[in-house]
Amino acid sequence: QVQLVESGGGLVQPGGSLRLSCAASISFFSSYDMSWYRQAPGKERELVATITSYGRSTNYEDSVKGRFTISRDNAKNTVYLQMSSLKPEDTAVYYCNAAKGVTDFWGQGTQVTVSS
Repeated sequence: QVQLVESGGGLVQPGGSLRLSCAASISFFSSYDMSWYRQAPGKERELVATITSYGRSTNYEDSVKGRFTISRDNAKNTVYLQMSSLKPEDTAVYYCNAAKGVTDFWGQGTQVTVSS
């Protein structure tokens, strides 16, 4: 059974940093594109960042470029999202996604709240 388990969320002040982790129990983890999405209250889920299979490339939503970094450790079946210079508008539930072809899997989400 595939499981994606996010961790690392919490409450942080504006300008602060957090690192999210997503541990995946999935065969051939390195062959999956891994992404982080987020959903703020009353808004649609949006793609934040993607790292392609084997870590060949990364892509970011414009508002997080230069502040967030996605990375993966294929030996640990884990993907990370390092978030810096956090803003109140980054407040959302952050979800991990694993995708390959027409198959994708989701984690349960972790709450990130940026507030003073």
